[in-house]
Formats: sequence, structure tokens, C-alpha cells
Amino acid sequence: MGDKLKISDGALARLGLLDVDAIAAAEALLAQVQDSDLETIRILFPDQHGVLRGKTIVAAAFASAVSSGIAAPSTLFLKDTAHRTVYPVWDASGDSPVQGAGDVLLVPDPATFRVLPHAPGSAWILCDAVMKSGAPLPFAPRTVLRRAVAQLAATGLQLRVGLEVEFHVFAVTDDALSHVEATMPPAPPQTRNLAPGYQFLTETVYARLEPFAEKLRRMIQAVGLPLRSMEVEMGPSQLEFTFDPADPMTHADHLVMLRTLVKEICAQDGLHATFMSRPKVENGCASGWHLHQSLLDDTGASVMMPAQDGTLSPQAAGWIAGLLDHAVESCLLTTPTVNGYKRYQPFKLAPDRVVWGRDNRGAMLRALMAPGDPASRVENRVPEAAANPYYAFASQILSGLDGITRGLTPPPPVENPYADAAQVLPASLGAAIEAFETSTFYRAALGDGVVDYLVRLKRTEWERYLAHVSDWEQAEYFGLY
Repeated sequence: MGDKLKISDGALARLGLLDVDAIAAAEALLAQVQDSDLETIRILFPDQHGVLRGKTIVAAAFASAVSSGIAAPSTLFLKDTAHRTVYPVWDASGDSPVQGAGDVLLVPDPATFRVLPHAPGSAWILCDAVMKSGAPLPFAPRTVLRRAVAQLAATGLQLRVGLEVEFHVFAVTDDALSHVEATMPPAPPQTRNLAPGYQFLTETVYARLEPFAEKLRRMIQAVGLPLRSMEVEMGPSQLEFTFDPADPMTHADHLVMLRTLVKEICAQDGLHATFMSRPKVENGCASGWHLHQSLLDDTGASVMMPAQDGTLSPQAAGWIAGLLDHAVESCLLTTPTVNGYKRYQPFKLAPDRVVWGRDNRGAMLRALMAPGDPASRVENRVPEAAANPYYAFASQILSGLDGITRGLTPPPPVENPYADAAQVLPASLGAAIEAFETSTFYRAALGDGVVDYLVRLKRTEWERYLAHVSDWEQAEYFGLY
């Protein structure tokens, strides 16, 4: 009873951030922790890049965390991928969305609590980040996705998504921990392959990778992620893991957990896991994130099943048309890194233009639909595995819903997606930034503040890239001129 009073009278409840159900969930979780042998809890939140950040507290401090939240520096939301703060925080007249390097408040979500099998005595929990006043941070990833989900629900529809995530696992030959390599960003490790490549789905290659793949499987299932399959992908040391469908927020949480868990477990064994789209390794292969999406009504029935003659339902037609219509301006959310655009190559089972096809792996949208099939769905092959899943899922919901609302219909499906004279996807992060920045759709859907915030972060990253002298430039010009 004392715990109940503490949580219901705590700062989070006073700020209106915990309703009756949330208080009950916090009470149950606190009792679980107090009855366990846990020693530490990692209080984490997904940042603007889909990277988990946070603090580790002792288990005895968990009651305070679930009743009053945990403070974290607001500057964590102002950093680019090099961890550089790109907004001025000391100039009150500046354009920073937060000033003075003050704190934001982390609100733990009991549904995300996981005991960590690879870290005995420890657990983690994901949080929503809000202002100290309790006001939402409009650009916080979970806030952006939650609002998109609510907009879809208001129409009587819900989205189910499935994850197919490709990544690499390499052996580390040099961990790059010398003092001179402690830069921003730090120097990458040197690696070698664990298995040869270009032997897609080969059983003997999987057997070679099985010792660590099985360890990953056990750990992933131990934290409750709905793993379905582990597959040898095309490239050297490349794997694909697939997962059962779930709602967007659950799977966004799952994806940031997966990436973090895989990297931490591999690091314990001297391995380096990366979800980077196209690592700079000899004879390497690009990784993608195939985003399956199925639209359901409020009873849970599919509205994407075509008619017996194959005609698309109005909802499926609108959803596909909306995804196509907003594909280019969505790329900043689905492909947010410089590297991701180097995957868009023709005849490489990756899209390079805005088209859809029926069960066509070269098309941007692969429609997997059949009369009477309740699993009828669309697979978007644009996103990179390094994308922030909260922003990526929000982009799909907002785009698809707009297509339905406007009654759009897609063009005919293509047979040869690389020969079609359709609009091309952005060729670079710079082009994606421009498309997103000038998007009247996203300025209306997300607000000017969110659009300008993301543009500022990604433009800083793009400008640093442009200022870097590459190996190609050195080889091309240093001897010639």
C-alpha cells in the first residue's frame, strides 16, 4: 500500500503523466523488482537517431524512477551522429528547441522492462522523454510515433508491422582503442569475416555461423522479442533475422532493443555487429530493413485482402498510393544516413525508384496480397537497417493514411522495376534533406518545429560529410594534378 501511495503521489502522477492503469503497471513492476535478485536497472530512451541512451541505477532507486522519473541532459536530443551538439544551448535568442543544457524527464514504460540475459543482475526499461514540466517533446521519437498511431486509430484502422532486419557480424582484429583514435566519432574497429559470402541461405554457412547465431537467438528470445527465423544473407558475415508481426510502437521498441542487444552480446565475444547499410569492407554487401505492413479494421480483420479478381481494396489502394506519393520526402525518415543512399542500386534487390509491384523484390513496394489471405500486406524495401524505427513507422502511417483520406489510387504495378520511367529515389542524404525540408505534407503532419529540428541535425551530418576528403578523391587527383 505504501508503494501505491508513493507512485500515485509522485512527481509523474502530479504532472498528469500516469493514469490509473499506468500507476497499476508501475506498482506491479516495482513489486517484481523488489522480489527479484536484480542489482541494477538501465533507464534508457531512444534518441533522435534510434540509439538507446540513459543511466544505470541501483535496484533500490527504482521506486523513485517509476514514481518521479529520471532527469537526463536535454543536449542528448541536440546531437548528430558524431555525438556533437549542433544547436547553441547558451544563447537564449538562438534556435535551439531547449536552452541552457538543462534536463528533460524520462518516464519509464513498464511494458518495455526486460531482464538482461547477457548481464546477470541487470535489467533495462525504455522511457518516454518529456520536458520537466510534463509537456511533451514534440520531436521525441516515441511521441512522434504515438501521435501517428492515434491519428490512424481515429479512422477505425490499425497497422500491424513485421520486421526483416539484415546486419553484419565480424570478428574484431583491432579494437581501435588507442588514444589517437579517440575522436568524434571514434575510429571504427578493424574486422574480418566470420564466413565467406555470396552463398545465400546455404546450410553449411549457417552451420559455421551457428555458435554465435544460436547465442543471439537464445538471448533475443529470453527478452521476449518474437523472433521467427535466422537466415544466412547474401553477403559475407551477413545475417537476416525476422520477427512475428506486432503493432508499430511495440516493434519500434523491439528494433532498438534488437540492435542494442546484438551489438552488446557480440562485443562480449570479441565480435562487431553493425546495422550500417553498406560497410566499407572489401567484397561487402548492403543491408536493408524490409518493412512489412498490414492494415486492419477495429475488429482486427484485414482490409488489404484483394477481391477475387485481384482488384485492390480501397484501403489498400489508398495506402499504396500514399506511400508512393510521399516516398521521396519520407526518405529522411526511412533512410537517415549518408551511407544508406549507396544501397539504392539497380539490379541489386534494392529499390532505386518509386514503383510498386506484385511480389517483386526489385520494386520499392512489394505487394504480397491474395484473395482470402488475411496476411495480405505491403513490404516497403526502402528503409535502411540503421533507421530510427519510430520515425520510419510514423512516415508509413502518415503517408498511407493520407492516401486513403484523399482517395488516391496507385498506377499499375510494374514487372521490371528498374526499367520503369518513374520518379527516382533521392541519390543522396542531401537530396533527401531538401525534399523533407520543402515538404508541405510533413510540415502539416509533424509541424514546422519537428521538420526544422530534424533538418538541422541531418544537414550538419551532411555538411561534415561533404567537407571530408575521401579515399576516392585522394586516389583520383593527388597524383594527377
